[in-house]
Amino acid sequence: MELFAGVSVSDLERAVGWFDRLLGDVETFVPNDVEHVWTIAEHRYVYVLVRPEAAGHSVVTLFVDDLDGFEAAAAGRGVEPVSRETYGNGVRKLLFADPDGNEIGVGGGPG
Repeated sequence: MELFAGVSVSDLERAVGWFDRLLGDVETFVPNDVEHVWTIAEHRYVYVLVRPEAAGHSVVTLFVDDLDGFEAAAAGRGVEPVSRETYGNGVRKLLFADPDGNEIGVGGGPG
């Protein structure tokens, strides 16, 4: 099974810069002039698509093995979460907002 999680954006160049800073050094590809794709794991991708009318309404959540390491790496690239949540079972989630206001959550196991 493969997963493509799409995020609608208004400005491709601005979105690519932000997602590059959030996701770091991962493989990317450009299938056409209105999309950009990041490979976040084998057969699993996040992509942005220029759709100004839908920009800011996407919600995507990723789950990583090392949430603290992810947060530190993103912060080192200039991207900070807008909020943090901890659920009753200890699972934690960082909420990031891209320039259009799309919600990108990154979760991890108990610290």
